[in-house]
Amino acid sequence: MASDENSLKALEDLLSEFFNAVTSNDRKREIEELLNNFSQTQDAWKHCLYFMSSTKNEYVMMYCMTVLEKLINRQWLSVAGEHKMEIRSTLNRFMLASHPMYILKKLAKLVVDIGRTDWPHFYPDFFSNILQLVHSQDTVMLGVVLLHTTSEELACLEKTSAYILEGVLEKHRHLVAATPPPSPTHGESVSKKQSLQIFSSSPLQSDSLLSNIFKSPGMLIQLEALPPLDKDAHQLCVLTLNCLSHYFSWIPLSATITPSLLSTIFHYAGFGCEARSCGNFSVNTNCLGVLAMNCINELLAKNCVPHEFEDFLLQMFQRTFYLLQKMTKDSNTNATGNRLADLEEIYIEKFTDFLQLFVSIHLRRFESNANFPVIEFLALLFKYTFRQPTHEGFFHCLDIWDVFLDYLLVKLNERSADASAVISRYREALMSLVTNILQKIMFRFNQSQLEELDDETLDDDSETEWQHFLRQCLEVIAKVAEIVTAEIFQHLFTPFNENLEIYFGVEQFTSEIEGKRHLATTGENECRRLHCTLRDLSTLFQAVGRLAEHFIGEHFPERFSDGRVLLERLVQTTVYGARTKLYLVTSIAQTVLPVDFTEVHAQSIATIKAFSPWLAQFYVESERTNQEKEKFATLMSSLIDSVVPLFSKEVPDKIIHSAAHLILSITTTIRPAFLIQLPSFQALYAKASQGDFSQLQQEVQVLLYRSLSLYLVLPWPNIPDSEQDWVNRAANHSTFVKQLSSQITQLKDAKLLADNKSLQEQAMPVIKRTLQIFEDWIENIAGEVIKSKQIFYQSLQDVIQTALAVFPVYIKHPDVIENIMSFFLALFQGLRVQMGVPFTEQTIRTFMNLFSREQLADIIHHESTAAHRVVEKFLKILELTVQEPGSAFKSFIPSIISISMDHIYPIIATRQSPDMKQSLYHLLHELVMNNWRYFFKGNVLMKLNCERESMENTEQFNSIMQAYGQSFLQPDITVFKQNLESLESLNTKWKLYSKQSFHEYMLFQFLNVLIQVLVHKSHDLLQEEIVVSVYNMASVDFDKFYADFLPQFLSGSEGLDDSQKNTLGQNFKIEKDLPSFTQSVHRFVNDLRYYRLINSSLPAGSVTL
Repeated sequence: MASDENSLKALEDLLSEFFNAVTSNDRKREIEELLNNFSQTQDAWKHCLYFMSSTKNEYVMMYCMTVLEKLINRQWLSVAGEHKMEIRSTLNRFMLASHPMYILKKLAKLVVDIGRTDWPHFYPDFFSNILQLVHSQDTVMLGVVLLHTTSEELACLEKTSAYILEGVLEKHRHLVAATPPPSPTHGESVSKKQSLQIFSSSPLQSDSLLSNIFKSPGMLIQLEALPPLDKDAHQLCVLTLNCLSHYFSWIPLSATITPSLLSTIFHYAGFGCEARSCGNFSVNTNCLGVLAMNCINELLAKNCVPHEFEDFLLQMFQRTFYLLQKMTKDSNTNATGNRLADLEEIYIEKFTDFLQLFVSIHLRRFESNANFPVIEFLALLFKYTFRQPTHEGFFHCLDIWDVFLDYLLVKLNERSADASAVISRYREALMSLVTNILQKIMFRFNQSQLEELDDETLDDDSETEWQHFLRQCLEVIAKVAEIVTAEIFQHLFTPFNENLEIYFGVEQFTSEIEGKRHLATTGENECRRLHCTLRDLSTLFQAVGRLAEHFIGEHFPERFSDGRVLLERLVQTTVYGARTKLYLVTSIAQTVLPVDFTEVHAQSIATIKAFSPWLAQFYVESERTNQEKEKFATLMSSLIDSVVPLFSKEVPDKIIHSAAHLILSITTTIRPAFLIQLPSFQALYAKASQGDFSQLQQEVQVLLYRSLSLYLVLPWPNIPDSEQDWVNRAANHSTFVKQLSSQITQLKDAKLLADNKSLQEQAMPVIKRTLQIFEDWIENIAGEVIKSKQIFYQSLQDVIQTALAVFPVYIKHPDVIENIMSFFLALFQGLRVQMGVPFTEQTIRTFMNLFSREQLADIIHHESTAAHRVVEKFLKILELTVQEPGSAFKSFIPSIISISMDHIYPIIATRQSPDMKQSLYHLLHELVMNNWRYFFKGNVLMKLNCERESMENTEQFNSIMQAYGQSFLQPDITVFKQNLESLESLNTKWKLYSKQSFHEYMLFQFLNVLIQVLVHKSHDLLQEEIVVSVYNMASVDFDKFYADFLPQFLSGSEGLDDSQKNTLGQNFKIEKDLPSFTQSVHRFVNDLRYYRLINSSLPAGSVTL
C-alpha cells in the first residue's frame, strides 16, 4: 500500500510539473516518455484504478482514464474475465461519485466502450443499468450523459431512450410558477408598428392577415414563465436536449417521436422567443430555447418522410410558424420596435436554419396542401428577412428565398400549362420582395447601415463587404426576373431613370475657378443627397446589367424596344461621363464625391459590356434585315468615341479597367466590320503601336492589345469569306505585331546578347512583358478558325525565332525561362498545326539539347516555384509531342524516355512534395497510351494466328512500370489516384494486365502493393478504386490469383501465425464477379487487420495456437 501511495505521489508531482508553465519542452518530453513507459506495463490498469480512487488531482484522473481507454480499445479481448469485471465495477462505482462534467463524460465514454465490445453476451445489463440511473432522481444526470455517449458510440436504443428523455424534460417543464402565460401580443405598441414604413409598404405585411393563421385549438404554445433554474436543473435540461438532438440525428421518423415529446420540445423552443430583458425569463432559459431548436432542426433535416407522418410534420410546422409569428411582431423594448433585435443571435441562427430546411426539403410536400397557408408563410418569412438585425442573418434569409425561387422555376418548367396561374399566385409576394431588397441596397432608404459596410478590404473571393452584400441581393432580384421579367425591368428602370436625370443635371452646377472645376454646392445636405443618388445609380447600373440575359436570344424581338431605349441611355451616360470628367471636379465633399463619380462612370461602361451580346445580336439582325443599320452605326460610333479617350493617365484606374473590358467585348463579341474605319478606333491602334499605353496597368495593356489583335484576325459576323478583306487585315496585323515587338526582335543576335551582361539585364523585363502579351494572344486564338490562326502565326514569325534564339542565353534565369517556356507551350497547344513539322522538330530538339541532366538538376534544385514551373512546362511540351501521330515525332520517343526516366525521375522520385510528379506521370501515361506499338509489336494477322505479340524496348517499359509501382508506396494521394487511373485506362485500351511482360513479372508486385495499402489504410479515400484495380488484375487469371498469389501474399505477411494465415486463405471465397470479389477483399483485409491487432495486444509470453 505504501508503494502505491508513493507511486501516486510521484505521479501527481510529475503531472503537476508537466503542466507547469515554467517547465521546459525537453523536461516535458522526458516526463511524457516516463508516462508512456508506465502505461505499457502489464499491470498499469490496476495501479490506475487505485490512483483514480485515491486522488483528487484531475490531471491524474485524466491520465489514468487515458491508460484505461487504450486498454479497452486495444487489448480488451485479451483481458481476463475477472479483470474485466473488476475494471467495469470500479468504473461504475467511480461514476457515482461527484466529479466535474468533463471527468464524468470521460468515465461514461470508458463504460460505453466496454459495452460496445461486451454487450450483449458479456455485459447483458449494460442498457438496463443506464435506464435505472435515469429513473433515479439522484443519478438522472449521469444516466443522460451515458445515454448521449451510447447514442454517439452505438446508435441504438432509439425507442426507450426517447421516452425516457421526454420524461426528464417533462419533470422540469412543470417546475414553474403558477403565473398565467403572457399573451402573444403582450407589450406591443401600435404606434411603433405604424412608424415602421419599410415594413408596411407591402400588402404582405398586413398583420390582420397573419394574426390567427397559425393558431388552432390545442396548438398554442403556452410559454409558462420559468423561475430562474438552479445550476443542476439547468445543466440537466441542457444535457437532455443535447442528447435528444443527437438521437434525432439518426433515428427514423417513427412512433418513437410522439406528440407529447414534440410538445415538450416546443415548450422549450418557445423560451428563445422571449426578449433577453424580459423579467420572467432568465438567460439560461433562452439557452434552452436554442438547444430545443437544435432538436427540431434534426427532425426537419430528414428528407425521407413516411406518408403517414406528413400530417404530423404539418402540425410541427404550424407550431414553429406560430413562434415565427411571435418573433416578427413589434416590440416596445427597443427604439426600432424590432423584436428580433432583443433575441439571442444564436437562437435566430437556429430558427433561420429551420426555415432553410423547411423550404429546401419540405415545402414541396405542403405547398398544395389546403391546410397549409403558403402565402401567409411567405409573408412571415418576408417580415423575418427584413427585420434581421445582422447582415449575415439577412444573407441567410436571402438563401432561403433563393431556394424558394428555384423551386418555383422548376415548378413552372414542369407545369408550363399552369404557369400563368402559378405566377399570378406569387406575383404580389415576389414584387414585394424585390421592392424591399431595392430599399435595402439603396442609400436613399438605408444609408446609415450601408455606410458601415467596408468597400476597401477584399475577402478571399476578391470582393469587399459592400460588393458581397450587393451581389447577394442582386442575385435574388435576377432570379425573380426569370419569373416576372417585364415587371422587374420596369421596377428597376423607373428609379434608374430618376437617378440618371439627377446625374445629368450635375454639369450645370459646375464652374471653373483658377483653372480648376468646382461643384457649386455648399450645403452639406445637398452633398449628402448627391452622394446617395450617385451610389444608388451605381447600384442600379449593376442591377440593370444583371438582367441583360433576358434581352437576348429568343427574347430579343419582343424586348427589342426596351433594350434599345436602355442602350441609348447607357451610351448617353458614357458620352456624358467622358465629356464632363466629373471625377476631376472638386467639392466640399472631396473625399466622397470624386469616388462616386468614378464609380458611376465605370459602372455605366460595365453595364454596356454586359449588354454586348444584345449589341451583337442587334448588329447581326440589322445586317440581315437591312434595317436600322444607321441607328446601330451611330450608337457604336458614339460609344467608341467616348471610350477611346479614357486610356489616359489622368483617368482613374477603375474607369480605364472597365473601358478595356468593353473594348474587348466590342472587338470579339460584336466585331462590326466598319469599326476599323472609325477615326477614334484607328487612333487606338496608333497609340498602341507607339507605346502610349506602356504606363497603364499590365492587365489593361494585355486586354487592349488582345482586343486590337483579335479584331484584325477574327472573321466579321454575317459576312461571306470573300468579303472579309483577309489580305489587308493580315498586312495590318503583321505591321501591328512588328511595332509591338520591335524591342524584342532587336535581340535576335544571340551572340551579341550573350556577350553583353548589361544588355541582358535590360532585356529581361522587355522579354517577359512582350512574351506575356503574345502568349495571351495565342491562348485566345487557339479555338478560332484556321484562317485566323494562319494570319496570326505568320505575324509572329520573328518573335518566335527571337525567343528560340535567346533561350540559351537565359538558361540560368528561371523567371525568364519560365516566360519563354510558357510562350512556346501556348504555341504547341494552340498553333501546332500552323508551326509545321520541321519547325516543331527544331524547337523540341533545341529544348532537349539545352535541358541536359546537369541543367535539369540545377533547375529542380533551385527550389523556386518559377524553376519548378519551367520543368513542368517542359514536360507538358514533351507530353504534347508524344501525342502527335506523325512518324517524324516518333524519333523523339527514346530521347523523351531517357530525359524522363534517367534525368528527371531520379531527382523528384524521393521528394515528398508532389511538385512536378504529376506532370511527369502525365507524360509517361500519354507516352505509353499513344505509342503502344513502340513497346508491343503486333498486327491483325498475328491476332488471327493467335501469335503472341513481340516486345521491344523492354527495359524502358519496365522502368516506366516500376515508376508507377514506386508511386503507390508514397503518401501523396493525388499522384496515387492519378497513376491508378492511368493503369486502368491503359488496361481498358491496350489490355495491359494481360501482356506477358506485365502478367508474368509485375502483376504480383502490383497486387501486393495495392492490398498492403488497403491493409494499412494509408489511402482509405481510394478504397473502392483500389479494389476495382485489384479485381481487374486478378481477373486476368483468377486461378493463378487464388492458387499462387494469395498463399504467397500470406506467407510474406508479418504479425500472423500459421493458423491465422490458413484461416485467412480458407475464408477468402473464390468469387469471380466484382461485387462478390469486393466483399471478399474487404473481409480479408479486415480479418487480417483484426488478427494483427489481437496479436499485438497479447501480453508478453502468451502462447498462440
